[in-house]
Amino acid sequence: MSPKSCYSGLLLSLPDDVFAIFSCFLSPRDICNLSLCCRSLYTLVASEKVWLTQCEMLGIVPLKDLVEWRKGVSSYRALCRFLVSVRPLIGIWVHQNPELGNVVYVMPGFVSVVGCRIIPQELHPLGIEDGPILWAPVFEVICDFDGLTMFFLHGREKGNHYIYPGAIKAIDRACNVLLLEVEPRKRRCDSTLMHSESFVNHLDMEELSRKVCRSNSGLLKSQRIYEKNEEMIPFNKLAFSDRRKLLEVITSQVRHKVPDMAIGPLFPRTRDDGENFQKDLLLLWERRSFLIHIYNLGNSLTEYEANSQQAVDPMLLELDGIQKSLDCSMEFCNHLHEENGSTESIKRKSLSGYFLGRLRHILGKSSSINRNHGISKNLSSGENKHARLHEFLRSSETIRLILHATTVKLSSYRAWPNMHDSRFALYKLPMRIPTANQEYAGLWGGTFGWPPGKPSEDKPGKALFFLLLSYEESQGQQLLIATKILEGTHYVLHPNGSAMFIVNINESSSEPFPWDTDADSFHINIKHAFVGEGIANGYGFRYPGSKPGSLFVFQNDLLAFIWKESRAVLTLQRLDLQELLKKGERIPALPPIANFSYLTKSYSNVFTGFPNTSTCLSLPRTSIRAVLGFNGFCARVTYIVTSSRKAEDFLAAAVGLLELHFF
Repeated sequence: MSPKSCYSGLLLSLPDDVFAIFSCFLSPRDICNLSLCCRSLYTLVASEKVWLTQCEMLGIVPLKDLVEWRKGVSSYRALCRFLVSVRPLIGIWVHQNPELGNVVYVMPGFVSVVGCRIIPQELHPLGIEDGPILWAPVFEVICDFDGLTMFFLHGREKGNHYIYPGAIKAIDRACNVLLLEVEPRKRRCDSTLMHSESFVNHLDMEELSRKVCRSNSGLLKSQRIYEKNEEMIPFNKLAFSDRRKLLEVITSQVRHKVPDMAIGPLFPRTRDDGENFQKDLLLLWERRSFLIHIYNLGNSLTEYEANSQQAVDPMLLELDGIQKSLDCSMEFCNHLHEENGSTESIKRKSLSGYFLGRLRHILGKSSSINRNHGISKNLSSGENKHARLHEFLRSSETIRLILHATTVKLSSYRAWPNMHDSRFALYKLPMRIPTANQEYAGLWGGTFGWPPGKPSEDKPGKALFFLLLSYEESQGQQLLIATKILEGTHYVLHPNGSAMFIVNINESSSEPFPWDTDADSFHINIKHAFVGEGIANGYGFRYPGSKPGSLFVFQNDLLAFIWKESRAVLTLQRLDLQELLKKGERIPALPPIANFSYLTKSYSNVFTGFPNTSTCLSLPRTSIRAVLGFNGFCARVTYIVTSSRKAEDFLAAAVGLLELHFF
């Protein structure tokens, strides 16, 4: 007997329970490789107990939930396949715009993972742990019967909630950027179309052209001939305006209005709430069946269209019309800019025109850009840098909405990644597991004021802050950096991604703590105190300064940073965001593309402008502070408007106030 057969015989002689324990030392890849050795080992590693152990080892879903999830898939092996593929998505994703926060937390749902936007908000009267956290759905990735993925983007249009089915590209294990894109595809006419390669929610070019522009058959017949071997152009090679237009078109075509029964929970409430937990499970099963039906229905329709043969490619019939439509858009845009240019030349002759120009310069965008969805003033300068839209469409036969989780090289400053302003993307923040040397790493939440955790009578509307604490080595010193990722104010006080405080862990502070008792009148015990610097107004909003302070660590794992000069105190406690969201309150989402990543720079709370939201939030307002210089004179203007007012209204009103002030 050969040694190999002897070893395999030993494995085959093990009971299932013992082999399941042995498999804890193997990865899913190792088990798959083991199954390729022989038929007997293939049968052995196909055991449900082995793959249940693998699912549990991943640490994404607890054992009780795994048992419930198993009812919706063919096997634990299929479930493990899904969990391994989506594990890189779990965590905190952000974008720098708007300044108040664009935080999306991806967590386990129900046989799925869901992306939830944390809404900037004030502290609930019940505190952080007991009060509901406001959130809105962004997307979800559902596991089908075979362990494959189904992607749904969420959005709200004209008062109705919609879902937008799509596909997922292969997810990089170390992905740090999450992109919403349109993928060009070639048709596949074989009848044995694999589900993993399905054409879910693809759009024919004929349908795309019909929605983007009017029909135009002015192309020559020779120009309509599609070259089969032409290389497809990637989505990221298009100009920003073209990418936005494609996303708008495809979302308008694949969307499905969500019935009331499917607007229910995306994940069950905590198991402590037994009765409601069981009710949630029933709603989740019904909702999952509906979404799978919608997804499969899209597959069937698209496969039928893909197998149909047509004499002439319908995409090329409308190609010239698409380009003319884009040209018309550019002409309209340029016309508006010409009008604005002539108007500004007149306004600059007056003091109000000068201040209006200064305000626009400070805000970083003009009114014409706002009205035209961020289209550039002059695209001709970027023509050589980007592929043309008609080339993108001509290089493909169908397109589909995709979620692309990829890895790119990113630079960062004080634990905050430097982000691209013109990509529909979310950037992943590295979550450090607390260790003996980095015990304060992780997500913390808190407010200004003492005592911590609950609003006081004199200040009932405290802003809720989320901070990500991380460590960094600098000149032989270990620094603790508290990066702001969410701010629950009506207008921006601190830039998104700014360091609220930086502490030198190697240097103790001798400053005394101002209070002796906590919120429950118990005596406080301080474990450590470190010297640091806290954020201050300094050189302006974008480049804040810092002032000295101290970080105090208490026995009950609370943190408090106190600015030495102002005696302001920021108190923090560690957060379990997944549990908070299970007890949270869902509010309506934004329109689909903006819901994924809100790219427009905004200094106001754009995520709460909906009726029937939580009563713990006051009406959303926009407050814009502009500092204007004129012959050495510095005037600070604060103007508060409702969220429905545009920036132009603010500019006009601010100029009026300045004219009254000076004249």
